[in-house]
Amino acid sequence: MAEITLVEGVTLALAHEMEADPTVVVFGEDVGVNGGVFRATAGLQQKFGDDRVLDTPLAEVMIAGMCVGMAAQGMKPVAEAQFEGFMYPMVDHIVNHAARLRHRTRGRMNCPVVFRAPWGGGIHAPEHHSDSNEATWAHFPGVRTVIPSSPSRAYGLLLAAIRDPDPVVFLEPKRIYRWQREEVEDNGEELPLDVCFVLRDGTDVTLVTWGAMVKETMEAAVELEKNGVSAEVIDVATVAPIDMETIVESVEKTGRCVIVHEAPKHCGVGGEIAAGLADKGIWHLKAPIKRVTGYDTVMPLYRSEMNYMPSTERIVHAANETLEFE
Repeated sequence: MAEITLVEGVTLALAHEMEADPTVVVFGEDVGVNGGVFRATAGLQQKFGDDRVLDTPLAEVMIAGMCVGMAAQGMKPVAEAQFEGFMYPMVDHIVNHAARLRHRTRGRMNCPVVFRAPWGGGIHAPEHHSDSNEATWAHFPGVRTVIPSSPSRAYGLLLAAIRDPDPVVFLEPKRIYRWQREEVEDNGEELPLDVCFVLRDGTDVTLVTWGAMVKETMEAAVELEKNGVSAEVIDVATVAPIDMETIVESVEKTGRCVIVHEAPKHCGVGGEIAAGLADKGIWHLKAPIKRVTGYDTVMPLYRSEMNYMPSTERIVHAANETLEFE
């Protein structure tokens, strides 16, 4: 069993599903000959040919339109946008066509397509290359939005996304593409979508996060433990739809919750989770819900980038604030 990185988990899942299902095709800008900007599709064109791994022009609208047309005719396209900021031209096709095809045809047709993109900040990239735009996609009915945070979850969740009969936006946190290695067996076993993963059990405070922020949140849990605080860590993984049952169950145990994401606070997914807790878990809460997020501004350039991102220290501080309430 090989030890692989998150980005290699993506490659492994793509190769496995292309081998198992001839209707799966991969395309995007530079995904073929060059293997993608971050090498997520490295070696796939050499293995499966240029009729199944296609290099496209720099035309995101065309890429998204191809996805809808191919999916409607029985293919399973997996398209890559080079960076999450390049997905905005795709909105028309994703929202007005991919997300609505099942509804529009009263169930006669579906749209099994995956829109992949390297996502998030923290790699010293320029403007339009560092957005954390998951709330944008989470808002649209008919589109699942999935964000893996480890090699095994990248592999298992991408398999599930490709096999799903409806469109999935699959956002890959590029800051942790190569942060850790993990043993992952290429056995074709998918992980469930629409489910949170409890990464660490705890009794005093619930830390809820997703994507690259899992790194700092787990570090915060370790720091809190040094002071006798037991923190439960939840990886949301699928931010649309959200598995509120797991989060509420955790808060029922701990009574406190801190939500962490690198996207701006205003209208972020963290606000939706907080509202869900207010609706379904208000009587379990012993303290106000805290959110540790990016700021309501454009992600700055690299000199100030890490000042924008939630830090381990900010997460620990927020957790301690909730513990002040008795």
